[in-house]
Amino acid sequence: MNASDNSPLIETSGLSRQFGQKLALNNVSLKIPRGRVFGLVGENGAGKTTLIKHVLGLLRAESGSVRVFGFDPVTDPVAVLSRIGYLSENRDLPPWMRVDELLRYTQAFYPKWDPAFAEELRNQFGLDPAAKIKNLSRGENAKAGLLIALAFRPELLLLDEPSSGLDPMVRRDILEAIIRTVADEGRTVFFSSHLLEEVERVADDIAMMFAGEVVLTGTLDDIKENHHRLILHFESPPAGAPGIPGVLSLTGSGREWTAICNGSRSAVMAGVARVGGQVVAEDTASLDEIFVARAGAKAARKE
Repeated sequence: MNASDNSPLIETSGLSRQFGQKLALNNVSLKIPRGRVFGLVGENGAGKTTLIKHVLGLLRAESGSVRVFGFDPVTDPVAVLSRIGYLSENRDLPPWMRVDELLRYTQAFYPKWDPAFAEELRNQFGLDPAAKIKNLSRGENAKAGLLIALAFRPELLLLDEPSSGLDPMVRRDILEAIIRTVADEGRTVFFSSHLLEEVERVADDIAMMFAGEVVLTGTLDDIKENHHRLILHFESPPAGAPGIPGVLSLTGSGREWTAICNGSRSAVMAGVARVGGQVVAEDTASLDEIFVARAGAKAARKE
């Protein structure tokens, strides 16, 4: 039986995967809600693509489980893949085809293909229908891949590093397409990226991955609200970074230090005072600062 509308669209539980000596995924548990933009962030090699391959059923779970639309994508690929629009980082499009041939070819596989919408996207992306795929620029190739992923209006749009290596103008076009897809029809987007400022622009929910593990997940608003950047001043320079409860990272030298924290504000303030410091400025931390702090804290615990 299919999953209810209130259940997660994608759910992984205790998912682990090893390649030789490398633990690519370590006990990854995620719930990705319907009708949202979910950003998966992390450095190259963090495990993002491996996780996406499990969602697509390209890899079988070694331990743990994966459910997409309530189905196991390995044992029920038709029930899953027919509802997913996918754009890989490699964008493997047939180089000998023209753009219009690619659209006709892809349309044959999708009964719900929307020719008018496909033509609208082709015009928006500025793709010449007579152009050969092999002659397209990297940006045009990405747009063509996104077009065929969008044109049958999939329930889930799955994008692996959709704007990797692209110039800012092309990235903007792709992000606008993502936003419109979700905003207009309430469908779901799950995309990975190492460009945290990009994720910050469009995601409703995020998960941060580091060395195969999820180090933080939640709504973007909650994560931003619960992490702060503090500028600390010390009358006497500390010999090293003092330990302060609730502080994820502390960088600086001499009398001026910057702290990224997620603890109770009053507890952090009290901790700063105990080590002889004073908070002289406070602001919301950027997603990049939060990721670096969380990844650093995870790495420190492993040492």
